[in-house]
Amino acid sequence: MKKATFIKNAFIMTATALLLRTIGMFFRVYMSNKIGAEGMGLYQLIFSIYVLGSTFATSGICTAVTRLVTDELVTGTKKSVNAVLRKAIVLSVLIGVVSALLIFFGADPISRYWLKDLRAVPALKVLCFSLPSMGVSSCLRGYFIARRKAASPSRAQIFEQIVRIGVVVFLIDRFAVLGLTFACVAVMLGDTLAEIASCLYLAAGYFHDRRKVKIPPSPPVKQRHGVLYRLLAIAAPITAGRYLNTILRTIENILVPSTLTKYSGSKEKALSSFGALKGMAMPLLFFPSSFLNSLSTLLIPEISEASALHQQKKVNRAVGLTLQITLLSSILLSGLFTMFARELGLVIYNSEEVGFLLLVLAPLMPIMYVESVVDGMLKGLNQQVSSLKYMLLDSSSRIVLILFLVPSRGMEGFLFIMVLSNLLTCFLNTHRLLSVTGMRLKWSTWILKPVLAMCTGAASVLLLIKATPLHTLPRIWILIIGGVLAAGLYCLLLPLLGCITREDLRQLRPSRRQEPPEVPEEPAAARTDW
Repeated sequence: MKKATFIKNAFIMTATALLLRTIGMFFRVYMSNKIGAEGMGLYQLIFSIYVLGSTFATSGICTAVTRLVTDELVTGTKKSVNAVLRKAIVLSVLIGVVSALLIFFGADPISRYWLKDLRAVPALKVLCFSLPSMGVSSCLRGYFIARRKAASPSRAQIFEQIVRIGVVVFLIDRFAVLGLTFACVAVMLGDTLAEIASCLYLAAGYFHDRRKVKIPPSPPVKQRHGVLYRLLAIAAPITAGRYLNTILRTIENILVPSTLTKYSGSKEKALSSFGALKGMAMPLLFFPSSFLNSLSTLLIPEISEASALHQQKKVNRAVGLTLQITLLSSILLSGLFTMFARELGLVIYNSEEVGFLLLVLAPLMPIMYVESVVDGMLKGLNQQVSSLKYMLLDSSSRIVLILFLVPSRGMEGFLFIMVLSNLLTCFLNTHRLLSVTGMRLKWSTWILKPVLAMCTGAASVLLLIKATPLHTLPRIWILIIGGVLAAGLYCLLLPLLGCITREDLRQLRPSRRQEPPEVPEEPAAARTDW
């Protein structure tokens, strides 16, 4: 693919993600004002079941479709491309219907015995109708990503968010007067109608695009296994990983309010603390990761294609550049969130508790971001089984630690568990990636020097604010001015410290012409130098 096309797609997906996250952040603030912290806690409990159902419904199919369609576009035929998508959709619909039936008829026992709150029953029954269309949408997104057409799924996401917000804003006041139960029903009804609308939009885009598919004039490569086998070989480990992770995280989301109740003696206080962490602080921490998520998604077809053609240099170049961008940007964001944690909590949520949570968790942002991006790259390198093993270890250890620490230490204990968990998973995933690619992590230029640059910039700006009338300004202006100054100093120090070179900038510069193809290297099994 042309470098310019990759950068264009990354820009489209990043801009879309930033727009949606901005809208979503304001929407969460709107919902928290409408239903309060307890309502957000109840919504978070329901949402954990929603994630569980959607994980089963999508079944890792997006990644599988992306990889298989990418392979068929390079070595197959137009017919084989359509065959991959057709069978993936049939499989997704079947799984989505099963998921919907399980949640619909299991809503009462799930709410009674799992969530410990019968107010969740109506919302659970509403959300199940979104699951079949969610699976189809996942297949179609995988197709467009493989086709390097990021605009179609991006437009679908915007359309989906418009429908969601429109439905919720129209219904929530009418439903909220009936209690938190019906307020959550309004939110889930918005999610359901939005998913259906997005699916229809993507389907229309696919029927328009499929006539434009062009396959290189090379003899098709006959695959050893059928489409269904190949789909399941990729999707099954990813699905198992996501599903088990979702189950374990759902158990976690049920255990945390319960164990916090044991610590504080108040269910309302426990739900409020849980809602402040999972419904307010965590979305804010992940808000700036739009570019990195886009990059991770777009790298799957690039890495898959290069790996299939045994172009190891291209794989390593993509992996190295991605790690560098992820670390440099996340260290900046971590520093900014740490500097202005209290101000962010008060300005956005009018909550000092959220500010404290941001202060504790902000230093973890590089670890969380690297973990997310590395996981995507491992899947592109056919290492989904390794991701599954590490996830099981992480999630199961979290649950054990929650049972022991949270009842006696409260939120402090849970925050310690989160820190330990992220460190473990990031280390295991990164170590596996470096082992597979034969690369080395550049500790000095990618981590130590950027941290020094951020500390220098942060200290300088904080001293400037305290020594000048800037500290008398409203908090929002302190955030804006201080953030811009600290980010500017950081970006200025990076090239001076050798963290960014001319070669790095050259790799990011769009090229107007197609890059010459690499000569395929030896298969990894035949190599002895790494």
